[in-house]
Amino acid sequence: MIRTIFTFLILLIATSTWAQIHKDYTPTVYPDRLILGWQGNPATSQSVNWRTDSTVMNAVGAIAEADPSPDFVNKATIVPAATDRIVLDGKSVFYHAVHFKNLKPATQYSYRVGDGTHWSEWFHFKTAQDHPAPFSFLYFGDAQNDIRSLWSRAIRGAYSTLPKVNLMIHAGDLITTSNADWQWAEWFEAGGWINGMVPTLATPGNHEYFKDETGKSRVSRHWRPSFVLPENGPKGLEETAYSFDYQGTRFVSLNSQAALLDSTVLATQANWLVQTLSNNPNRWTIVVHHHPIYSTKQGRDNDEWREKMEPIYKKYGVDLVLQGHDHTYGRGLNMPLGKSRKHPDGPIYVVSVSGPKMYDIGLQNWMDRAGSNTQLYQTISIDGDKLSYQSYTVTGEKYDTFDLLKNGKGQNTLVDQSPVLAPERLELPAEYQKKYKPQEMDEYRNRFQEYKARKQAKKE
Repeated sequence: MIRTIFTFLILLIATSTWAQIHKDYTPTVYPDRLILGWQGNPATSQSVNWRTDSTVMNAVGAIAEADPSPDFVNKATIVPAATDRIVLDGKSVFYHAVHFKNLKPATQYSYRVGDGTHWSEWFHFKTAQDHPAPFSFLYFGDAQNDIRSLWSRAIRGAYSTLPKVNLMIHAGDLITTSNADWQWAEWFEAGGWINGMVPTLATPGNHEYFKDETGKSRVSRHWRPSFVLPENGPKGLEETAYSFDYQGTRFVSLNSQAALLDSTVLATQANWLVQTLSNNPNRWTIVVHHHPIYSTKQGRDNDEWREKMEPIYKKYGVDLVLQGHDHTYGRGLNMPLGKSRKHPDGPIYVVSVSGPKMYDIGLQNWMDRAGSNTQLYQTISIDGDKLSYQSYTVTGEKYDTFDLLKNGKGQNTLVDQSPVLAPERLELPAEYQKKYKPQEMDEYRNRFQEYKARKQAKKE
């Protein structure tokens, strides 16, 4: 009897502790984790994904052209949604997706989702133009840890900086434990209603992967039910590797984690990428993947990935490669030291981090701008022959900026505006300062001095 009471008390304490740490994210009849995405033409379609509990027997979306009068509600068209029953942690939940089609280009719409009785609030989105036109997007490196408490300021700060943004890109490791529902809940809560207004293009990282009961590595059980992404990539990599065209720019998401786990998947993606880029009518090309082509730290390079992909990037004129994984900031390109970087012969590479988990930085040769122990987000705008890039700290200071200017032959000129900004933040995170041995600190100081000398040489 005493043993039973003791066990009960232990369970009660554990449950109470868990409740204090994590909010209750149990689904209800009301839509939550609502997010915009695409599987069709962004000028004429928009997809919406959301979650409910398993008692919801009907799922629909309602849509109408936006109108400042509330009378539009009675004119809304009801569109049936598809429902998937997903078992997570032994519990059934429903994920729903509605695909709004035959929309007008460059038009603002109001929509809501629900079961016909229990609705979300009304949201707005705007369809893309059906031809090349100026637009902007946000890019985030790893969120991963302390998502609700600390990553929230990254996505909210980014939206506040660029509220007319057209889409958002996440370069993997959105969470830290692949199938932890509470972490996905925090990710959706941090973005909140922004996810319902601005479409998301997400790419998986290593933390989105887990080993199933058979020992096979798979993408998170939350990935495909949570997002609505293009399914035009290689077979078996649906909604993790894909391409997408938006107003004169081709975006390509690559699944670097699956490729690094299996060389045949690497070859398959490389072949698919060649096909995707060899038939590309767009002016600009942007590639997104989690693992960097060039790491921001010694010993973290992914040589096999680089050897396969970089020649394709150069051959087919990729302009910008957006990455995560290394939990520091680095921006640069692969050109020999001493050679002018004004006319890149390949893409600009960026590694960034938006969450609070920080690593030490290597200050590698390829970097033109580096950052340590700093949460960041990026805004990128494309207007005709000009791509403008800005990186901001989560407190709103501009940290990095450059323009790419494309001539009639498709060749880029890099206009690096970062030298006029505040000095780089290169201090090691506190945990590394504590655990570094004196020899390691000396090695870092030497790298720091060498990095400063290289930057001075570039100026001269």
